[in-house]
Formats: sequence, structure tokens, C-alpha cells
Amino acid sequence: MRCLTAIGLMSGTSLDGVDAALVRTDGEKIVSHGPGLSLEYSPELRNRARDLLSRAATTSPDDPELRAIERDITLRHIEAVELLRRQTDTIDLIGFHGQTILHAPERQLTWQIGDAALLSRETGLPVIHDFRSADVAAGGEGAPLAPWYHAALLHGHEGSVAILNIGGVANVTLVDAGGDIHACDTGPGNALLDDWAFLHTGTACDIDGALARSGMVHTDILEPLLADPYFSRPAPKSLDRLTFHRAMNAVKTLSPEDGAATLVAFTVEAIRRTPLPCQPAAWYVCGGGRRNPVLMEQLKYALPAPVLSVEKLGWNGDDLEAECFGFLAVRTLRKLPLSAPTITGAPTALTGGRLTCASLSPLPEWLAVR
Repeated sequence: MRCLTAIGLMSGTSLDGVDAALVRTDGEKIVSHGPGLSLEYSPELRNRARDLLSRAATTSPDDPELRAIERDITLRHIEAVELLRRQTDTIDLIGFHGQTILHAPERQLTWQIGDAALLSRETGLPVIHDFRSADVAAGGEGAPLAPWYHAALLHGHEGSVAILNIGGVANVTLVDAGGDIHACDTGPGNALLDDWAFLHTGTACDIDGALARSGMVHTDILEPLLADPYFSRPAPKSLDRLTFHRAMNAVKTLSPEDGAATLVAFTVEAIRRTPLPCQPAAWYVCGGGRRNPVLMEQLKYALPAPVLSVEKLGWNGDDLEAECFGFLAVRTLRKLPLSAPTITGAPTALTGGRLTCASLSPLPEWLAVR
């Protein structure tokens, strides 16, 4: 199959908005990537999405408010596509992750909202979506999915390397010296700290780590949180954004500063305890967490190898996850694996994703003959 130019779209568990980025690939090699952009959700949409997450387990797929939020989120994705396509001559397809509102692989359930048909119809492009369901149905964790892209970018890199993504939930990809890929969610990422900062300051995150830097870690609260059975489970394993939301109750008696410091320590210590088959020679950090200087300082202190931003590899850490879903969209078309036993815990290497071509007639030649 020839190389295709895809727009990848990602709206993560931080609920901050939509990332969109271009990648040109055949699903195995990356020919080029970028540019990219980010569009924030409005405060009103972010609040509605937060509320939806809190009740998703008991919400019907036909719930009117859910459908209204899904439409508004999709329209924001359409805006991102239209803005980005002005910066390039040719777009072949879209990789559309959607917004996760519930992730419960132990119940063989993962739920991402987003109207792929509306996205395809309004942009006139084929859309690949629903990347996680096939893996979860087969008994896998459905996450993380970025390791395939990380490994492709690391092709030719010597030694073992860990790519640590700190979004709402944190996850790690380890590519060992032999090129084998291992992955799992490590624990909380930014979600708890973001919620804490919003509660106490009205801002969406702890800007520059100001709260956490002024606070003190309460180990009497931290250690019970780290006693959760999740941390003794072997990898692969994955989390929902709200899995550790009880930590908000655990720190509720603390000052804003001490609560933030304790939540940062929770994220860092969970990463330190991640069950990896070997120690990486270096850790490279992407996601919003790399912008929190307190979090990065504590990671450098806690981990026994250099901790650097992925920009040191020449990558754009803001676009990485969006690029990933463009890459995975092309892998889907080629029926290449999106999951594997050491990445998601699936019983074997599995493909996934679904194609939607709303109102596209005729189909592009490359798609009609695939």
C-alpha cells in the first residue's frame, strides 16, 4: 500500500480539548509528520463532559444530554480538521479517537463518544474510528495504543527506551534493546491534580506546578493510595480516568498546596513502581505532564535513568498522540495489529478500528481497491 497522509485526532482524559496533527505513513514507517494544532473545549463543554464522565456507568447511549455532548465534541473536531487542512495540499483520511467516557476492560467495556459519520460527512473524508473495542472484546485491556507509534518513531534507536505519556492517566511504552514492545498504564497522570487545582483555584491545571511546589507530601495519605491492588498487578494493565478518584477524598482535609504535592507524589511513585521487564536507559516524557516542572523534577529524582522531554528526540510532544491515531488509521486499513499480548494483554496480535465513509461517492481509488 502506498503512503497516505492522515489527520489524527485525539481528545484525551484531561478533557482539555482536541489535538489534531498530520502524519504521512504506510502504517509501519513514518515518512513525515506535522504540522499540528490544539483547540480547547469551552469551559462549558469541559464541565458538561466532566459531569458525563462521573455518571457514564449508568448513562444510556440514547441519553439526550450525552448525544448533545457527543455532537458538540464532534463539531469541535470538525473545526480542528478544517483549520489543519488549510496547511496542506492533500489529506487522505482521518483517524478519530473520540472522547473516552468509560473504560472498564474487566467488564469488556470501553466507550468513546464521537459521531464518525458526521465527521466524515462534514469533511468529505474517510474516517477510521473505534480503535479499542476489538481488543477489549478479545480480552485485552484496550490501552495503551500509542506504543506502536512510539516504536515506529524509535526505529533504529539503540538500547532500551521508555516513552512516558502523562495525560489524564499516565502510561509507558518500553522498547527494549531487541525491539520488543512492552506497555501499560502506570497510574494517575494529570487528572487528579487538574481536578484539585480546578477545585481550589478555578484554573484547569496547576500552572507551572505552583501549588505543588509550595506544599508538603503527606506520606500517611500517600502510602494507603499506593497499596491499591492495581499496583501489584503485572503488566499489561489499564485504567479509567476515575479509577483513583477516591484520592480526592483522601486529600480533601489538606491545604491546596499539600494536596497538590501529595497528588504529584502519587503520580511519580506509581510510575517508579511500574513493573517493567528491564530498566530503560532513558525515559522520554510526552503529554501535558512534561510541562509541570515539579512533576518533572520529582521524576528525575525518583527514576534511576535520565528523564527528558520527547523534544530531545526531535518529536513534538504536543502532537504525538494525535499523530499516533493518524498512524493507527493507516494500520487499520492495512489490517496491521493495533494490539498485542505485551501491549494490551490481548491473546494475540489483533487489528481493530472501523471505517466510515459517509456520503463519499465515488470512493477514493486507493480505498476502493484496498
